[in-house]
Amino acid sequence: WNNAFAAQDVTAFDRRVREVVAGDAVEYEVGPKFDGLAISLTYIDGILTQAATRGDGYSGEDVTANIRTVRNIPLKLAGAAIPALVEIRGEVLMLRADFERLNQQQDARGDKRFANPRNAAAGSLRQLDSRITASRRLTFFAYNVGAIEGGPALRSQAELMDWLGGLHLPLCDLRAVVSGVQGLLDYYAAIGAKRPALPFDIDGVVYKVNSLALQAQLGFVTREPRWAVAHKYPAEEALTTLLDIEVQVGRTGAITPVARLAPVFVGGVTVTNATLHNQDEIDRKDVRISDTVIVRRAGDVIPEVVGPVFDRRVGDPPRF
Repeated sequence: WNNAFAAQDVTAFDRRVREVVAGDAVEYEVGPKFDGLAISLTYIDGILTQAATRGDGYSGEDVTANIRTVRNIPLKLAGAAIPALVEIRGEVLMLRADFERLNQQQDARGDKRFANPRNAAAGSLRQLDSRITASRRLTFFAYNVGAIEGGPALRSQAELMDWLGGLHLPLCDLRAVVSGVQGLLDYYAAIGAKRPALPFDIDGVVYKVNSLALQAQLGFVTREPRWAVAHKYPAEEALTTLLDIEVQVGRTGAITPVARLAPVFVGGVTVTNATLHNQDEIDRKDVRISDTVIVRRAGDVIPEVVGPVFDRRVGDPPRF
């Protein structure tokens, strides 16, 4: 999808849609933007025959064997109007509780912890041994179709989603249909308020023109649909204490200072380490050991120290 980062971006998207439809309020189908791995599932005569990652948008990795181990993905479609061929598009992710459980297992084995649920899901799905994938709890949500041959006559994105649910494909229950740009912004705010308590990570919400006829009329620009946009949430931030700064030397000799932090929950995971980038950044931000610092994490980006909270600094700790 194209991305929107502010209310004016959403207003501009809605205006472009209304220029084509030449009407007033447009109806949109809306849902969360999962922070996982995009997957395409191909069913022939209702049987799962292939699964692939999105890759570069033209070709991806074949992960069929591993996808078959994901418990909530049906190997055979059930329900009415099963098409001769259908490509289901959706997201594979790891629920926060399953991610914490996996990292506890990693700790028990003395193995390296995963940085976040997205990396854990992607790594699990790309295993050469599907038994490893099967041992890690992954979850799938469908959100659209690609190629389709046969199937019912549908008029809207919402009808399409209901049909997918009737095929026993898993759907997220946070989806809705809203009207106009205010409906989009209200939904964004409502999901944002729920975001910290959701069982999975999201980094935004997706708006799709509900009418399939209007979607076809709007079409695509290169590979991006003109009838949809992802409204991203700002990077999550939290406060914690900088316990220490350690220096890591990389394979090429590059030196990277790493902040050791009092554990803090931000961006869906508990963070204890964050990058400080380099000495120049430490000097520019004036970060000192024992400071209360702002930690930011967005999506699968490595957590970083944004800077200290100067009015919480005690005394005059030495510069690093």
